[in-house]
This record gives sequence, structure tokens and C-alpha cells, in this order.
Amino acid sequence: MPPSLAHEIIWLVAALAILGIITRPWGLPEAVWAVAGAAVLVLGSLVPWSQARAAMLEGTDVYLFLAGMMLLAELARTEGLFDWVAALAVRWARGTPSRLFALVYLVGIVVTALLSNDATAVVLTPAVYAAAKKAHTDPLPYLFICAFIANAASFLLPISNPANLVVFASHMPPLPVWLAHFILPSLVAIAATFFVLRGTQRRAFSGAFAASVPLPTLTRGARLAALGIGLTAVALLWVSAAGQKLGMPTFAAGALTTIVVLLLERRAPWHLVKGVSWGVIPLVAGLFVLVAGLGRSGVLTQLEGALQHLARGPGYAAGLAAGGSTAVACNALNNLPVALIAGSVGTSAAVSTHLKDALLIGVDLGPNLSVTGSLATILWLIALRREKVHVDGLTFLKLGTLVMPPALVLALLASYFSV
Repeated sequence: MPPSLAHEIIWLVAALAILGIITRPWGLPEAVWAVAGAAVLVLGSLVPWSQARAAMLEGTDVYLFLAGMMLLAELARTEGLFDWVAALAVRWARGTPSRLFALVYLVGIVVTALLSNDATAVVLTPAVYAAAKKAHTDPLPYLFICAFIANAASFLLPISNPANLVVFASHMPPLPVWLAHFILPSLVAIAATFFVLRGTQRRAFSGAFAASVPLPTLTRGARLAALGIGLTAVALLWVSAAGQKLGMPTFAAGALTTIVVLLLERRAPWHLVKGVSWGVIPLVAGLFVLVAGLGRSGVLTQLEGALQHLARGPGYAAGLAAGGSTAVACNALNNLPVALIAGSVGTSAAVSTHLKDALLIGVDLGPNLSVTGSLATILWLIALRREKVHVDGLTFLKLGTLVMPPALVLALLASYFSV
């Protein structure tokens, strides 16, 4: 097969797989389309099995991280921790929708900063849904917070987004340096996202809701689940500071917490394990293979060259162009592969510190445009589906078009005043 034809087929297969992930034809899960696309590439000899296998193995740390977080989330749900948190949030909101909106947003910032944007999608989304149902109000405006804050707050700390570790790899700056570079752009992005998102949802704040909901008893299992989540956050901060991978510590924390609770409560694990959305792991593995195929087609090399060219531009214009281009690329390819490219571009001596910061901001904040931008948003969609809430890709894109661009531009401009 001529190389040009092979490349065109790879592009077509990848495009169809991404379209399937977004639209879910016939109601089939996202994982089906990612795995099907990967299988076509391998069976059609467009990606050698050895390369596909290597690509899937590269995601081992991501699989472990997700498995640990999903175990913690399912444990918290089954033990009633989310019901307790939901009732508490509704009480604190005192019947005011705008106050509940701000409260959920604040919690989203904390969860994203300390546990990562993927954790916000997996752990916070079901708790927010439970809170909205307790208040007998439309849950969607509050659920949108979980999706958008997961990316908007994802460069507050190095551990706030796995993509941060991909971009900087072995060159991760110490925490004080990180904060000096990113605290101002982060706060700007968080504030801009809050005001625009709140403005788009203002119709939901027209009436009060009942705040007198009973506070459930916090069981021993729920307290242990909360402790496990807290210790996981501490462990991730420590591991990140040591420059180590996050996957195994997260999985160990999730598995250990689950085992302790099940043993103390004398329960079989099958019901809990069955409740975990394990389909996320083949979804991610399929995406890694699709990215390997795009790498063989030369698309990623061309993107890297384009970013290198943009990075040689003057001052603010270069930062806006590089960050904006990276943000757009994330929505076409997902932010993990784009993070790899941004990391490669950032290692060049010709790229200034401001440009490196702009690339990371584009990788982290750009995915707020569409459902394919980051794994966190895909996880959010899966969490919604579990609660029988449906948000299609076009609805999210319309909202993302309003929310993401101003936050991105303001954060990129703010980065020039950080150092």
C-alpha cells in the first residue's frame, strides 16, 4: 500500500473513531469506538502489533491511576459518603441556587488541585448530582461545573492534571517555582470560567429550593472512604514532589481503602467491583493506539513543527498563538498526545519560559471547548450516563465556545506577569 494512501486511511479511521466517541451511535459506549478504531489499524497492518502493544503499555500509569480513583469513588458512593456530602452542601446553600453553585465550584477547585481533574470527574460528579437531587433542582447547571473546573483549575499544582507531568516529564519545576509561574494564570482562568459559566446558567437561579434536608448518619464505611480519599491526596502531593509516577500509589490507596472497608463491614467485593466503570481503561488504551497511528502518519510531527514555528514569534503574540494552537489541537487529538508534543517543543533551548508556560496552559485549559479535549471530560460524560443524565457533544461545544476562549486568552496574558 502506498504510504500516502496508508496515511489517509489512518486519518479516516481516527476521525471516525473520535466521531463515534463523541456521538455514540446506536448507544454504544465510547470504549467500543476507540477499541474498534485501534483494531482496524492493527488488523489492517497500518500500525504494527508491536507498536500498538508498546503504545498501550505506555498508558499503564494512567490505567492504575484511573482504577484507584474509580474504586475510591464507587466505595464512597456505596457507603453513603456522597449522600452525606450532598445533604451538607444543600444545608450550607440555605435554599439559594447561586450559593450552591459557588459552593460546588469551590469544592471543585479543591478536588482538582489536590486529586487531579480526573478525580473531579470521577469523585465529585456523583456527589454533585446527589446534592442537586436532594435540593429537588435541575442538576445540569451544577454538573457542568465539574466538567469545566476540572480543566480550569488543572494547573494550580503539578498533580492537578496528569498532562502536567507529561509536559514537563523529568524537568518538573519545584513547587515554589511552579506557583510563581502558574498561580496568577490559574486564578484568572478559574475566575473567568466561573463568571462566564455562571452567566450561561443564570436561568437556573430564578427560584429557591428546600434547604431543610435530613443529614444522613455518616457510617464507619463512609468515614473510612473519606479518610482514604484524604490520604490519597496527601500521598499524591508527596509522590509528585519526589518526581515519581502517580498511578501505582493511587491504585494502592484505592485498593487498600476498599479492602479495609469490605473486611470491617464483612461484605463481598463483587457488587462494588461490578459498579466501577471499567470500560474507561480500554477506552484510554484504544486512544493510545490511535495516537500511535497518527504518529506514523506524520500528523504529530507536523504539529510539533508548527508549534516550533509559532514559538519563534514575538512576545505576547507568540504566547497567544502557541497556547491557542495547542488548545485547538487538544480538542482534535485529546490533550495527552498534545502534551507529549508540547513537552518536546518545550525542551528546545530556543523556547522561552513564557512560551513553555503558554503551551502548558493551552494543554490544560483548551479541553474545555469540547468533550474530546481531555480524558477528564470523557470520564465526566460516563459519570453522567450512570445517573441517567445525557449531554451530547454539540451541547457541550456550544457552551465550551462561550466558556473556554476568554479564560484561555486571559490566562495566557496573565502568564506574562507571573515571573
